[in-house]
Amino acid sequence: MKTTHFPTLSKPGLLFMDMDSTLIQCECIDEIADFLGIKSEISKITERAMRGELDFSTSLIERVKLLAGLDANVLEQVYQERIQLTDGAETLIQTVQSHGWKVGLVSGGFTYFTERFQKRLNLDFTASNQLDIQAGTLTGKVLGHIVDATYKRASLFTQAEKYGLSMRQTVAIGDGANDLPMIHAAGLGVAFHAKPAVQKEADVAIQAGGLDEVLKILCK
Repeated sequence: MKTTHFPTLSKPGLLFMDMDSTLIQCECIDEIADFLGIKSEISKITERAMRGELDFSTSLIERVKLLAGLDANVLEQVYQERIQLTDGAETLIQTVQSHGWKVGLVSGGFTYFTERFQKRLNLDFTASNQLDIQAGTLTGKVLGHIVDATYKRASLFTQAEKYGLSMRQTVAIGDGANDLPMIHAAGLGVAFHAKPAVQKEADVAIQAGGLDEVLKILCK
């Protein structure tokens, strides 16, 4: 454990969260793949990437390739029908915001979803990957820089500096290996219903309850 001086709600701070299997209860790419009948194939790759057994960027590129030709309207179906916020997510976000905190969503998932959650939850910052869509169809490519573990960590520092916040007043929450660098860097790194390696290396591992369990630490 890096420190016993965890962030507190008595001062402004920054909360960073992963999206898939953290803010929400599923992996978006797996649900998209279900519309092609290849959810099992994709989810096995996703699981290995989250355990740190595969390079995240390479595995994402390979998984997205398998989505080529899919009608982009499926993305809205996934958002409306397959995605549920994790219990306690809104409580956590609204509570820290009421204490002057900034909240960011950093995801190896896709902008189609993070942009909707930014509006829905009044988030200050989001970063994720952009699917290439041509003529209403997924091309199987990702546009621009991939949001991987290194990008997530760098974003945490960038946003803390932007808002003039000490890194000791930052919190990073995630479940997969690609969240570990930002979890290590934050004043409080939280493994949420996470893979074993992430639980082992985080300051705190929450394996039961919702995201609002984090408030018990910040309110001490």
